[in-house]
Amino acid sequence: MADTMQFEAAAYTALGTPREKVSLPQATFDGTVNVPVMQQAVKAMLANQRQANAYTKTRGLVVGGNQKPWKQKGTGRARQGSTRAPNWPGGGTVFGPHGDRNYSQQVPKQVRQLARKSALNARARENAVVVIDRFAYEAPKTSQLHQLLARLGVAHQNALILTDGVKPNVFLSGRNLPKVRVMPYSDASTYDLLWSDVVLVEASAIGQALAPVAEKAVEKVKIKKTAAPKSPKAKKAAVTAKKATAKKAAVKKAPAKKAAAKKAPAKPAAAKKAPAKKAAPKKKGK
Repeated sequence: MADTMQFEAAAYTALGTPREKVSLPQATFDGTVNVPVMQQAVKAMLANQRQANAYTKTRGLVVGGNQKPWKQKGTGRARQGSTRAPNWPGGGTVFGPHGDRNYSQQVPKQVRQLARKSALNARARENAVVVIDRFAYEAPKTSQLHQLLARLGVAHQNALILTDGVKPNVFLSGRNLPKVRVMPYSDASTYDLLWSDVVLVEASAIGQALAPVAEKAVEKVKIKKTAAPKSPKAKKAAVTAKKATAKKAAVKKAPAKKAAAKKAPAKPAAAKKAPAKKAAPKKKGK
């Protein structure tokens, strides 16, 4: 058994103005963290969401194979009754799945409650529980909720927002944010709590009554966009392009080799050929 602990959580207004810390109810936040129970609850939840879609055909469902491939005797080969038997290419499957498997698991109610309590205490131990005095959204506004997360410094983390009962305006405000989940405090499961990096709880949901605070207009916070993770192909292409750029830069920096500037010596002018001597006329014989 874990020692009883008293946790305090940072408190903020719906616009992100800091308030005095709030003590969390000791009935729930007593420091109990039971890891095996949390693992059992999460495993059961994921298994209950699994669908048995795998389906294979037996030899009675495969097309073809109505005729005996060859006669029973006299060929010297093994007897065969159909070309769609399991031992033939394209034949039926033996003992394959047929879409009737049940993956569901049942967990006792007390185990589920202990797992949820352990998940809440695990976040409280990490100082990842933040109390918001009141979510009073007159209309859905995604930018308003996004600005609240930015002022708390958790705009790029998985944020679980737990409200006191169903609040459609808050839910619609966070529906378009990929790293935000909004749900009533009573509906949060162990999986949702462990998925989150920070938990924002409305004060009235945990039995705390915080008086409203007069707030001034707050300047908008610039939220830096995080780069989307690159696919393996994109990473490979980026590395190749980087290498090609480095090679080009190296070629430009290297001193160009100057060709030898020595000119080949000019060929001497061909000497004028002496005129050929005329052959003497042959003497006629006497």
